[in-house]
Amino acid sequence: MSTRGKPGAPGFRGGRKSGTWFSFVVVAAAVVMAVSSCASFPKSEVRADEGEFSFVSPDGRTKIVYAKDEREKVGDLSGGSVMDAERTIALSDYRGEAVLLNLWGSWCAPCRGEVGELERLAARYRDAGVRFLGVNVRDNRKSAQDFMNNLGVSYPSVYDPDGKVTLALKGLPLSTVPVTLLLDREHRVAAIFLGSVVGKNVTPEMRKVARSG
Repeated sequence: MSTRGKPGAPGFRGGRKSGTWFSFVVVAAAVVMAVSSCASFPKSEVRADEGEFSFVSPDGRTKIVYAKDEREKVGDLSGGSVMDAERTIALSDYRGEAVLLNLWGSWCAPCRGEVGELERLAARYRDAGVRFLGVNVRDNRKSAQDFMNNLGVSYPSVYDPDGKVTLALKGLPLSTVPVTLLLDREHRVAAIFLGSVVGKNVTPEMRKVARSG
């Protein structure tokens, strides 16, 4: 009787069963590597180093207010101006002043709708020491310039098409613009507003940071 194809016989390679086992081992190893790689990425729900701002999931809230002893300072934020590519704008230009930082895009309908409210607040709190600074995200410069010109935006904006500038705002979900951060005079995050700015929500917090210092 022929022994070809039986275990121990010359030329035997295990057939389909051996091939299936080998495939299983390869797939399992790939899964382990993928899980290990995913585990190495930080999540938005986890804070970074103590004292450095990192966004924490708001659990459905659109307004997040931080007490003075809970505030964390944002990282270095700077970039070219939307209106003038040769000009660099930095958060450090506003040293000692509170800053309302608004993230927006010309493609974002709610961003267009909130401009009037932002301009009203900017005019009202200018003498109180609160400065306004925009950050234009995921946009092209010409569209952003048209947005600012057509809607009469008076405060400057940093141009950040690829999200490099906003790395200073760790974990902040740029997919949900508009997003507005209110920074106190030490440029620590005093409040975050997800969605369009509403004066009655923002004003109490602006009064607090204007009075501080």
